[in-house]
Parts: sequence; structure tokens; C-alpha cells
Amino acid sequence: DTMRRVVRQSKFRHVFGQAVKNDQCYDDIRVSRVTWDSSFCAVNPRFVAIIVDASGGGAFLVLPLHKTGRIDKSYPTVCGHTGPVLDIDWCPHNDQVIASGSEDCTVMVWQIPENGLTLSLTEPVVVLEGHSKRVGIVAWHPTARNVLLSAGCDNAIIIWNVGTGEALINLDDMHVDMIYNVSWNRNGSLICTASKDKKVRVIDPRKQEIVAEKEKTHEGARPMRAIFLADGNIFTTGFSRMSERQLALWNPKNMEEPIALHEMDTSNGVLLPFYDPDTNIIYLCGKGDSSIRYFEITDESPYVHYLNTFSSKEPQRGMGFMPKRGLDVNKCEIARFFKLHERKCEPIIMTVPRKSDLFQDDLYPDTAGPEAALEAEEWFEGKNADPLLISLKHGYIPGKNRDLKVVKKNILDNKPAGNKKSDLINAPKKAADASNPQNEAKLDEILKELKSIKDTISNQDERISKLEQQMAKIGD
Repeated sequence: DTMRRVVRQSKFRHVFGQAVKNDQCYDDIRVSRVTWDSSFCAVNPRFVAIIVDASGGGAFLVLPLHKTGRIDKSYPTVCGHTGPVLDIDWCPHNDQVIASGSEDCTVMVWQIPENGLTLSLTEPVVVLEGHSKRVGIVAWHPTARNVLLSAGCDNAIIIWNVGTGEALINLDDMHVDMIYNVSWNRNGSLICTASKDKKVRVIDPRKQEIVAEKEKTHEGARPMRAIFLADGNIFTTGFSRMSERQLALWNPKNMEEPIALHEMDTSNGVLLPFYDPDTNIIYLCGKGDSSIRYFEITDESPYVHYLNTFSSKEPQRGMGFMPKRGLDVNKCEIARFFKLHERKCEPIIMTVPRKSDLFQDDLYPDTAGPEAALEAEEWFEGKNADPLLISLKHGYIPGKNRDLKVVKKNILDNKPAGNKKSDLINAPKKAADASNPQNEAKLDEILKELKSIKDTISNQDERISKLEQQMAKIGD
């Protein structure tokens, strides 16, 4: 009993959250009204992306982080989908590449210009088609370049090689009911899913087999979430039979009983978990709640330790979570959220109070950097690798990102293996053909025409937005 009464030592006991001042918010944004339990917001050290209401299709905004204040109605959007966008995710290895999943059954991958959009973006780098129903989940592989997972309402999970635009793994017979969420483990060798049939499954996607599963992870009928922690355990949120919100911790090697199970309250918003592997803190943001609760996960009972709650007046429609390399280490900032209201996005900063101005290396162990540890092909062939870590001691300076190039494989090129020798003989000849001056002139001609069409389109776009502004003025 004396042990119980002693307050547990933790450097995160006094973490406090603070919303930024009004002029540092992003105002006048029409946040999407789609009824879907994704976070509607994705952030990285350069940009904040927000799914917005769009007439006649699906769109999201991409704003440079510094572009705070009122966002003009005519601000360009990413608007190539024909149905509402349901989920977006920034590529962890390229801060200018973002994937989106939509009700139009497609996944699109976009390249954002270095300084943000000046014109609306309608042409994705690649369209990934393979789902037969709306795509509600997109999640990049944590350590392999250009590997993207998508999950749709067709209960299928597809893993794509974005660099070739191909679906390389299709898990379409593992889920009998709607998939609520999918989470990669730390090195991307496994995924875990939470589904409407109340099961949590641990899947080896390359072997296409279920490694572990738990029925009735939470007894309640409302949506669950399951995420991998850095040590390989699984954290879930869900509802009890009495509709109380619960959180639980599981060991996938033995899913019989949870390591820990806590009941929270009787609110009905789905709890979205955001996890920081460096500090082992989980932040729970309920959709429609006006608070963020946070817990520290440790090896000692009760394993999930409540730290504190950040409360505000307004309920949240969605939430973005900044990767560690986008935080201000000089201010002891350990997390930053981007909270979506009806009409604005408000950053919330979580800080550990410290008196010293020196770099606090206990708060900032080396964290996942922007370099991919593996190429897509290596991962598909069976290799695994942990994230490549970087130190934040001198802050993080975003480097130059290479453009995403998609090389679609030509099915006709797959000749039988017997022709290898003749291919080698023909290769130099093909190369010579390409450098033919006639071909070069033709190529120049096509490029010129393309450029002139693009210029015309951009001029028309500007004209349209001016006319819309005039109409709005007359309307007002």
C-alpha cells in the first residue's frame, strides 16, 4: 500500500497543452462534413493538409505551415477526385508527397510544389485503381520507400508500389466486415487492423496470413481503433457493452487477456489514438470531444498511466499530429496537434516545463528521419529494416526532396527469359533510334504544345477565380 501512495516518477507528469494565439491559426476553412471517422488532417514539417467541403468532387487544402490567418476562398486546392476525400497521409520519406483515398474508389498520390500551391492541382502523379468500393484508409509504409497501403469498404487491403503504380499485395479475404483502421508496426513487417466484427487481427502482409487475432477485443458495437506500439504490443480503443469508452493494451503473442484494460467515460465519440514512439506517450482525441487525454505506456503495472487532459471549449472535427522532426526542441515541445473546428484549424502545443535552455536529450532521443531504410522492391522481396534515426540536437532542417517518379511497367516488356541474349544485341540499336534528330524535333514540338495548353489552363483558372470573387461581392 505504501508503494501505491507514492506518486510515480515521470518526466511527463507535468506536460501541458496550450492553443496558439488566434493569428497563428488557419481561419475560414470549410472542413469536410463527410461522416467518416478519419482525422481529416495530416501535417509534416512543411505543410498542413486538411480535407475540405468541395462541390462536385473531393478536395483538400495544402497550406505551408507559415501561411496562417484567413485563407482566401479562392485558395487553390488538390481536387482531382470525383467523390469526397476520406483520408490523407503524408509520405514519411518525402515532405512534398501526399496520398489521398476517396469515395470514388481510387487512391491518388500527389506531388506538392516546394513552396505550396499557386494553382489548383488536378493531376496526381499516379492514380491507384483496384478497390471496388470507397477507400477510407491510406497509410504509408514507415521504412520502405514508395510503399503505400490502402483499405476500402470492399473489406480489402491493397499494398502498392507507388514507384510503378502497381498493386503488389491484395488482402481481400481476411476481413468479413468493414475495416476501421490499419496500423503498421515499427519496421513495417506486420500490420494490425480493427474491424466491425469486433476482431483485432495481426497480419503478415507479404506471407498473406493472419499471425494473431482477438475476438471481441471490445464488446461494444461502436468503432474500434488498434495501433502498434514501438515494443510490438498493440493498443486499442473501443466501447464496452454498456457503451463506456475503453482503452486496452495487448501482447500479440498472447491475445487471450489484455495486459491492461481501462474504462474511461460514456461519451460516444470514437477515440483516435496518436502515438509517439520516442516518449511512449499516447494521446487520445475523441471526435466531437473538446479534450485531448494523454497516457504514458511503461513496463510496470498498471502499464497505461494517465498523465493529464488538455481541455478547450470547442469540439474537434478532426486532428493532425506533427512528426517529431517538425517540433521546436528549444521550447521543450514534445507534441503538436492541429485541431479542426467547423471553420478553422488551431495548432495546440504540448510542452514539458523545464528551466534550462539547453537541449534536453532525455526528451528527444534520436527520432525517425526522412530517409527511407529500404527500397520498395527490397521490402516486397522480404527484407525488413527499422527507421533510420536522426538527432534533433540542432533542430531539423528540411532537405531537398527528390521528385516522385512513377515508371509504369509495360506488360509487353515481360518477354520469356530465353530472349535475354538477343535483348542485349537489340538494346544499343533502340537507344540509337531514340537519339534520332527527327524524334528530338517531334518531342520538342509536343513539349511546346503541352506548355502552351498548361499556360492557357492556368490563365483560365485565374480568370475563373476573379469572376467568382466578383460574383461573391455582388452576392454580398
